Amino acid sequence: MSDTNIPAAPASPNAAPADAAAPGEGGRFLPVIIVAGPTASGKSALALDLAKEFNGVIINADSMQVYRELRVLSARPDDSETARAPHRLYGVLSGAEACSAGKWREMALTEIAACHQNGQLPIVTGGTGMYLNALTNGIAPIPDIDKSVRDQVTAELEAMGHAAFFARLQQQDAATAATLDPANSQRLIRAAEVLRATGHGLAYWHGAAMLPPPPGMAFLKFCYMPPRDILYDRCNRRFDLMIEQGAIEEVRLLLEQNLPPESPVMKAVGVRELGAYLSGALSLADAKTLAQRETRRYAKRQLTWFRHQMTDRETIDAQYSESLASKLRNLVHQFLLTAPK
Repeated sequence: MSDTNIPAAPASPNAAPADAAAPGEGGRFLPVIIVAGPTASGKSALALDLAKEFNGVIINADSMQVYRELRVLSARPDDSETARAPHRLYGVLSGAEACSAGKWREMALTEIAACHQNGQLPIVTGGTGMYLNALTNGIAPIPDIDKSVRDQVTAELEAMGHAAFFARLQQQDAATAATLDPANSQRLIRAAEVLRATGHGLAYWHGAAMLPPPPGMAFLKFCYMPPRDILYDRCNRRFDLMIEQGAIEEVRLLLEQNLPPESPVMKAVGVRELGAYLSGALSLADAKTLAQRETRRYAKRQLTWFRHQMTDRETIDAQYSESLASKLRNLVHQFLLTAPK
């Protein structure tokens, strides 16, 4: 992040603007702070700092931290962090539920509206680019799909196998099938359930008019983009810490639920690797090595997404420090004080 042209901080308001209101109410300015970045990049420290300074509420935008079964493996905020500021949408869903970008967006907008109504500043924090994009840029208006439909098509995939299931989808919805990886179970199930429930494929819905953010909502986006060697080292050390904090027992309890392998919660980094250790297929050392490698790969994909998709961001590429935090607080002050009246 550049050190130039950062204005001096005015007197701290220690709260969101008094004229913040529920989305769309009176056409008023509805500020939202985004703190994004790859896993293990250091987002939580900044989010907590801003929440303390601006009477903020931290709203989760991580697709795995929504699941209550993944407290350790998703690096959910601990008790000391949740005691310092209100946290929302952490551990709110069962692993048996699928959380789509649309579902998360609805939950997030509800929490954001509550912040504005209560004079608090919403600080949306996480690394799931698809979720953040749905909030800030809008989303296709796909109706909610009943769980019974998802269960039905999941059973069909298991019975038919990927090749036959994909061939059927090609016949029924060629436009959507052309965009899919035939080996990606989660995407195949999503395409089939939308087609079955709505009569239209994903390609049709993605071509429809987007559901935009609520009128008046404005975003200030911070994105951690640390040097790759530093990020990878953090990924490695954090997984070691997860083992110490009980990740193995967490995976054991998750596996006892016998959830379908296609469930999003089962895709979390570390579940498959530690599951293989628990079954005796891998040593703990090998499971850790594989999980750390997958964590690094995931972080690399996140970096690539943010670099190319979130171009209207304030990039943070330095270690978190009080000096850096002060500069970022200045930017938030200016964002709030220059709101349209």
